[in-house]
Amino acid sequence: MNHSMLANTAATLMTTGKGLLAADESSATADRRFKAIGVESTAANRRAYRNLLFTTPNIERFISGVILFDETIRQAADGGVPFADYLAGKGIVPGIKVDGGAKDLALCPGEKVTEGLDGLRERLADYFKLGARFAKWRAVITIGRNIPTRTCLEANAHALSRYAALCQEASILPIIEPEVLLDGDHTIERCEEVTEMTLRATYRALAMHRVSVEHVILKASMVLSGKDCARTAGVEEVAERTVRVLKRTVPAAQPGVVFLSGGQSDLDATAHLNAMAAMKGLPWPLSFSYSRALQNPALETWKGRAEQVRSAQIAFHHRAHMNALASMGKWHPELEVGRG
Repeated sequence: MNHSMLANTAATLMTTGKGLLAADESSATADRRFKAIGVESTAANRRAYRNLLFTTPNIERFISGVILFDETIRQAADGGVPFADYLAGKGIVPGIKVDGGAKDLALCPGEKVTEGLDGLRERLADYFKLGARFAKWRAVITIGRNIPTRTCLEANAHALSRYAALCQEASILPIIEPEVLLDGDHTIERCEEVTEMTLRATYRALAMHRVSVEHVILKASMVLSGKDCARTAGVEEVAERTVRVLKRTVPAAQPGVVFLSGGQSDLDATAHLNAMAAMKGLPWPLSFSYSRALQNPALETWKGRAEQVRSAQIAFHHRAHMNALASMGKWHPELEVGRG
C-alpha cells in the first residue's frame, strides 16, 4: 500500500473546479443507450464514441478522472495510444470499474448485492499495469415496502469494504458507490432516512476492514424524492437534506465526495450540485462523477455520424464546464441559455 500514491491520486481527482466522467457503462448498458439513438452497439462503435469524449479539446480543464470499463481500458485512441495512456498524458487520471454487477440477494425479494470479489486481487494488479490508479464499486439499495432490510445493507457494506481494502493494498484508490435508487414513490424524508442507514453501515464496515478513510472517495447519491412520488422536493431542500446526511456519516478526514446523477435530468444534476457546493463550512470538497448527465447531449448529437463528432464534443465540453462551475457553487441557469 503506497500511501503517497493514494493521497496524490485522491488530491488530483478532487482538484478544485474539476470532476469525474463515468464512462464505465457495461456492454449491456451501452447497448440500451446506442439502441435509443439508432446506433449498433459494436466494440468499434463503442470505441469511437469513447474516443469522441476523451479527445474533446481542453476537456482536462474540467475533468480530473475518467472511470473506464474493462473493454475500454484495453482499447486505444485514434493513433494507437491506449486510452489510459492518452488520458494520463492530458493530466486526467484513468480509473476502472471492477464490480461484477448487482445480482438478486438470496432470500431477500426485491433486493440486490453486488458481486465480483472473486479474483479481484489479481484483476487489480492487471489494471494497475494497464494504467488504472483508482477504481469504482457500485452497490444498489432499493427503497420499497419493508426494504431495504438490514441484511441487504450489511451485505453490500461488507462487499464495498472488502473491495476497498483490496484496492488500497494494490495502491489503487477506491471509490465506493452505495447508491440509493431513485426508483419508487417514496418521499424525500424516507430517502434521507435510508441514505443515512446505508452510509452508517458502509463506514462501520470500512472501519472493521481497516480501510484508511483518508484514501477513499465516496460516490454518493443525492437525497431525492422517488421519481413516482407525488411531491418533488426543490433544489434547496435536496441540497440541505443531502449535506445533512453526509455531515452525520462521512468522516471529515475523507478527501472528498463526488455525486452520481442517478436518473436526474442534466440540469437538475447540475443545479443540485451547485446548491450543495455553495454551502459554507463543508468538511470535504464536493464534485461530480456523472455519466448520463454529462454524456446525454453528446450522445444525442453524435448518433454515430462522423460529421457530428465536433458538434458532439462541443456539447460534452459545455456540460463538463457547467458541472465544473457547479462544483464550486458558481453555476447559474442563465449560463445554459441557448445550449442543448
